[in-house]
Amino acid sequence: MSDPACPACAGAWPDPGHRIAGLSLTVAYLHEDQFLPGWTILVLRRHATELWELTPDERAELLEEVTLVARALDEAYGAAKLNYALLGNQIPHVHWHLVPRRPDDPAPREAPWSIAHAPRRLGPAELEASLAELRLRLPH
Repeated sequence: MSDPACPACAGAWPDPGHRIAGLSLTVAYLHEDQFLPGWTILVLRRHATELWELTPDERAELLEEVTLVARALDEAYGAAKLNYALLGNQIPHVHWHLVPRRPDDPAPREAPWSIAHAPRRLGPAELEASLAELRLRLPH
């Protein structure tokens, strides 16, 4: 199932060049803004806007994939804590934001999107190194 009006279904979001790995139900992407290093988006492969639109088995598998990616991020980025967000207000397609919060976090008690900052885009070499580091920790 897909929705041609949905940017996730149309392949317009997230940036395909930021793809980390495809899992059973989801695809993991490194967020374009790496102000908080390791910020990852885990996107459901099929279109759904709400968790209740998934079968119980899909919801269970989705949580397993969220957990798998979270562990990989913790290992790769040395997180003091991981933030998990499932909002969908801007992109109405089930996707999780997984954000490692490291010991050097500039605002550890703030929500990631509420921290004022200049966006940090990785250069090609740094992006490839980050993707490779995460791919080592995730199934392909």
